[in-house]
Amino acid sequence: MNNKRRLWQIFGPVLCAFILLVAVFLFPWERTFSKDTIYEAANSQTNTVFKGVKLKQEAFKGEYVPFYGSSELSRMDPLHPSIIADKYNRNYRPFLLGGPGSQSLAQFIGMQGTSKELKNKKAVVIISPQWFTKQGQDPQAFDLYYSPLQTAMFLLKAKNSVADRYAAKRILDMPSVKSGVIKDGLKKVANGEKLSGWDRFLLENKVRVLTNEDNFFSTFQVRDRIEKIKKREKLLPDDYSVKALKKVADEQAEIHTNSNNLGIDNTFYRNRLPKKVLKKLKGSQKNFDYTKSPEYADFELMLTQFAKQHTNVLFVIPPINAKWMKYTGLSSKMYQESVAKMERQLTSQGFENILDLSKDGAQKYFMQDTIHLGWNGWLAMDQAVRPFMELPNRPYNYDLDNYYFSKKWQNKTGVKSINLANKNYLKDK
Repeated sequence: MNNKRRLWQIFGPVLCAFILLVAVFLFPWERTFSKDTIYEAANSQTNTVFKGVKLKQEAFKGEYVPFYGSSELSRMDPLHPSIIADKYNRNYRPFLLGGPGSQSLAQFIGMQGTSKELKNKKAVVIISPQWFTKQGQDPQAFDLYYSPLQTAMFLLKAKNSVADRYAAKRILDMPSVKSGVIKDGLKKVANGEKLSGWDRFLLENKVRVLTNEDNFFSTFQVRDRIEKIKKREKLLPDDYSVKALKKVADEQAEIHTNSNNLGIDNTFYRNRLPKKVLKKLKGSQKNFDYTKSPEYADFELMLTQFAKQHTNVLFVIPPINAKWMKYTGLSSKMYQESVAKMERQLTSQGFENILDLSKDGAQKYFMQDTIHLGWNGWLAMDQAVRPFMELPNRPYNYDLDNYYFSKKWQNKTGVKSINLANKNYLKDK
């Protein structure tokens, strides 16, 4: 056997594999997803789905509506939005986007790949008050949701605007962004510089490779919750009735919160609040402050994206378990001031569809645990979601103000509450 043949036998398979790999990831590959796959992904809340693009694009072209939020979306009792929509064959299906730590900045990046599909469409956003801390977006949590693909998409569309410069600076603050074409591009956009032709060429190739990866791997490790959803549906009445659903909510909540006097789900209480932990948490939140936070400017990024898309958005502001607030010393006055600040930021720019549940934390069986909606909370939310979704889609024009990116607004206190009696989704009915 000559040397050339021996070398080919050794390195030939490696070379062929390399060429095949290059072909797979550099040449465009198209993929479609079955109805069942999209339904499964819409309820999975996996990071792969969150960071991907193609699957969400297909979903939003159809009946799916993004429900942006964080860990509350995981609380799948029988009154959860996904279960209600499926049971009563609504004209929409929630696509759950978020998990623990998915705050405004992560959500903003996750929106970059679906701007076309959500133009003149609808969305629901559940705003967690716990996002608005002194630190804002937790860097480690951000890493779980960071999408290089959608960050590259952002860079290719970025302008020399206050919003895009701010977005680039904030993404650069996160340790997820390593050296390379994306980091270089972010630095240029943050400094108000124009991307060169070479920059754009590299980014476009980056998008092509990452898009192929997304097409191949977007359904890997999708969490299957279909059986759980169908099982919960059986507990609901055949015909939609608020009174009948309230009865189910009360019965289920009574069963699942009978181990404690805080109105907290038994499993959560047992696993997350053992006696030693619970004792340490007494009075631990008396100095918490949600009125000063970089999150207000990050939140403005989400609003800017919705405005670009002319998306009609319903914002839900949940309460905090009143018994838990009292136990931990969390200030109700402070919380209401932070809610007033969120609402001012929304309404002053034309985002008027707001469901303010912030004062309902003392209602029985309203919360599933310390800070997350459950049972009667989900039912109250559905009383806003249902009429909102029944309205015909129409373009929304918003009046954005760059002031909301400023340090002055991030640290502003004493914002007065406003009257939200005339919400658009009720008025238009």
